[in-house]
Amino acid sequence: MPSTLGLFDVAILEKDNKKYIKVIVARGNERPYYLKGMGMTPDSCFIRVGSSIQSMPNDMINNEFSKRTRNSLKNIISPKQDLTFSQLKIYYEEKGFSINNNFLNQLELYTDDGKFNYVAYLLADNNSVSILFGKYEGTNSVNLIENEDFGNCSLIKATKNILNKIKLENKIFTKIEYPERKEIKMYDYDAVREAVVNAIVHNDWSNEYAPKFEMFSDKLVISSNGGIQESTSKEEFLQGFSLPKNKELMKVFRDLDLVEQMGTGIIRILESYDKSSFEFFPNFIRVTFPFNENKFNIEKRVSVKTLENLTEIQNSIISLMSDSPTITQDKLARLLDVSIRTIQRNIKDLIELGIVERIGATKKGEWKVIDRR
Repeated sequence: MPSTLGLFDVAILEKDNKKYIKVIVARGNERPYYLKGMGMTPDSCFIRVGSSIQSMPNDMINNEFSKRTRNSLKNIISPKQDLTFSQLKIYYEEKGFSINNNFLNQLELYTDDGKFNYVAYLLADNNSVSILFGKYEGTNSVNLIENEDFGNCSLIKATKNILNKIKLENKIFTKIEYPERKEIKMYDYDAVREAVVNAIVHNDWSNEYAPKFEMFSDKLVISSNGGIQESTSKEEFLQGFSLPKNKELMKVFRDLDLVEQMGTGIIRILESYDKSSFEFFPNFIRVTFPFNENKFNIEKRVSVKTLENLTEIQNSIISLMSDSPTITQDKLARLLDVSIRTIQRNIKDLIELGIVERIGATKKGEWKVIDRR
C-alpha cells in the first residue's frame, strides 16, 4: 500500500462568513494505482472523466508504469549503515513529538529489506553530503572570497545553518531623507527562506548532488538539481501545483515547521519577486534574487554607526543639501551662522566619509547626498 506522507494538505478557508475545509492532494509518483490483490489491469485501475469513473485502458496503464519513479530515495540503499539520528530526534522533541522505538519506521527510513535508505542517510548525524555557500566579489563567479560547507550533518541542521547564514548576510541599506531615515533589506528573507527550503526538499538527491547557494555583489542565486516533474508544466509550477519529489523529506520538513502547505513557497516568493526570477533547465532550477539596493539608486556605503556619530553642524549641512542641492557654501555659512572655513572643513569630512558628493562644476554643480549601509 503506497504511503501518503507528504502528499496531502488540509487548510481552513473562510468565504462569505462560512468556513470550509480544503483538502489538497498531490499527484502520486507510484502510478498507476490499483485495487489491492487485482494487479494492474483495467478492472482495478481507474481514471476520472468529468463526474464519472472509467476503467484505465491497457496502453495508459503501461505508459504510467513506464514513468514510475523506481529509484525514489526510499528505495535507494544508504551508502552507510552505521547511522545515528541524535540531531533529528532533538528537533522532533523540541516540537513536542514523543520519540519511541518505531520512530525511524514512521519516517520511512528503511528499504523493504530492512536497510537504511538514502532518506535516512540525508537525515543522519553524519554523512558525506556537502552543501556549499559561496560568496563572490563581483557579479560573476570569477573571484571567490568565501566558501563555507554547511553539510556533512543532518539535512535539517544543514538547512537551519544555511538559513542562519542567509539571515546574517541580509544587510540593511539606509538612505537619509531628512527628517526621516529609510531602511531596506538586501532581500526579502521570507521569500529567500522559501526558496532555500524548496531547493533542499525538492532536490534530486538520487544523483548525490546538493543544491548550490551563491551570493554575488548584486544578487543571491539558488540552484537545485533536477528540473520540474515531467507531469508538471512551468505554469502549474509557478501556480504552486507540483508533486513533492521526495515525500519522505517533505513529511519531516513539515513536521518540523520548515514547510507549510504544499506549493505555498512558490506563491510566497512571487509575492515579492517576478516570475523571471525562476529559470528552468532540463536538469536543474535556478532562482535569482536581485538585491534591493538598486531601489535607492546610490553608489557608496555608509555605516549606521558613522551616521549616528555626525555632529549637529554636519547633520544640518546634510539636511540643507537634501532640501536644496544647489545651495552654496556661503549660504550654508549664513544659515548656520558659522564661518565659511567651518563649512568647508565639515563638507570635506562629509565627502571623505562618503556621505555627500559634488556633482558638476563648482558654480553650476550640485550636492548629492549618498547615505546607506
